Amino acid sequence: MKHLSTIGWLFTAILFTDSPAMFAGETAPPKQPVIVQTKTEASLLCFADGKLCFDVQDRLRFEARENTFDFNDSVDSLTDDSFLLQRFRIGAAFKPVDWLKFYAQGQDTREFFSERPNIPGAMGAEGDDDFDLRQGYIQIGPKSWNLTAGRQTLAYGDERLIGTSDWNNFGRTFDAVKMHFEASKTTSIDLFASTVVVIDRHSYNQSDLFNGDELHRDMVFSGIYFTTGAIEPVTFDLYALGLDQAQGNDSNLEGSLTILPAGAAGGKFSERTDFVTLGTRVKADPKKTGGFEYEGELAFQAGTVADLDLLAFAAHIGAGYNFPCPWKPRIFGEYNFASGDDDPTDGDDGTFQNLFPSNHKFYGFMDLFSWQNIHNPELSLRVKPTDQFTVQLDGHGFWLADTNDASYRANGLSRVRPITPAARNADNYVGAEIDLTVTYQPVKFLTFAAGYSHFFAGDYLKATGASDDADFGYVQAIVSF
Repeated sequence: MKHLSTIGWLFTAILFTDSPAMFAGETAPPKQPVIVQTKTEASLLCFADGKLCFDVQDRLRFEARENTFDFNDSVDSLTDDSFLLQRFRIGAAFKPVDWLKFYAQGQDTREFFSERPNIPGAMGAEGDDDFDLRQGYIQIGPKSWNLTAGRQTLAYGDERLIGTSDWNNFGRTFDAVKMHFEASKTTSIDLFASTVVVIDRHSYNQSDLFNGDELHRDMVFSGIYFTTGAIEPVTFDLYALGLDQAQGNDSNLEGSLTILPAGAAGGKFSERTDFVTLGTRVKADPKKTGGFEYEGELAFQAGTVADLDLLAFAAHIGAGYNFPCPWKPRIFGEYNFASGDDDPTDGDDGTFQNLFPSNHKFYGFMDLFSWQNIHNPELSLRVKPTDQFTVQLDGHGFWLADTNDASYRANGLSRVRPITPAARNADNYVGAEIDLTVTYQPVKFLTFAAGYSHFFAGDYLKATGASDDADFGYVQAIVSF
């Protein structure tokens, strides 16, 4: 079987080391240890006085899922399956002078032993994507200000709206131009214009603006993101994000985002989308607050979605405490809200558009929900018996903000149930989820993780179809140099 990942281990001992470009923005917040990326020292295998450095990552994850799509024990669906995912990345950074950097990174992803179609995005499949260009950019300028042009990752804040989606086997990158300015060590502003890269398993992965989906959506995603740590003990962000899209999505398109009016059933749209997201974020550093931590984010959207007038908003608030005692126990509670559409026939759309997030680490590890049409309280408990070993238990509750709108999965496109009269008249309680995760990092370059999740089906599912509970489990290993 052709699989470049299987030879990655042969190269590891010869020529790879860590590159910050590979991992920038891809580590999870402290409350989500299951996808923490590990690194070795940056100088491990750099050459030419540090001007040329290599990096590598190989990730293996075995997953087992039951009822996570249909919630139906009586049907042996193709999505009730177990499979092995593998992802191999190799990158090289060349920095001949302090103000100039070139970076290129390739990626090869595979899905083994699955009954699902081996097509990215089909029936939730990760599928295969032959070795392709994940990143390739040039960065010009000193640290205090620089221009980065080419294929790159974009990750801001906690990644609730812009992230790398690194749990996914492909992750997410953009063809983008980004200007970065630093007013001080704690204050910076980014300006960017981008278009998302679309996965094509048999061809070069092109970005949306350059016909990556062959639908000529001509999507352009741009923004201004300001962040400062000058107001201690918090980091304070302000942002304005714009999305312009000439045509609608294909509901099976990997890497897309939700640009669907609440009453739509999926498929392709010719209507134009053009809206702005304005938001702010505050996050306290527990190291500066005696173990206390708190955070919040608020976003507001206005414009048009598929020629419908859009007016939507979303909010997140959380607080917790890190106890100064053995095992370093941590308790954290949060609440997430995102508006839904109250009338799919009135020519307006109230569904918050989740843009390009890293949703896996926020709304349950089963990936059943996104930051759209949702009430989501959560309680998280974490202990670290040793510095290498972490155990965490999360509990979620899920209610729809409005039953006239759908329940959206983590990809922002798939819907748990269609919008029907039964759904509109149903109770808005969708269910509850518990997630148990264990992470072990024996050495810097190696991380093991395992998790089990159970979903308790609620009244909304019972009123709209099958309502059996769902289960999800995985084991994972990551080697990074």
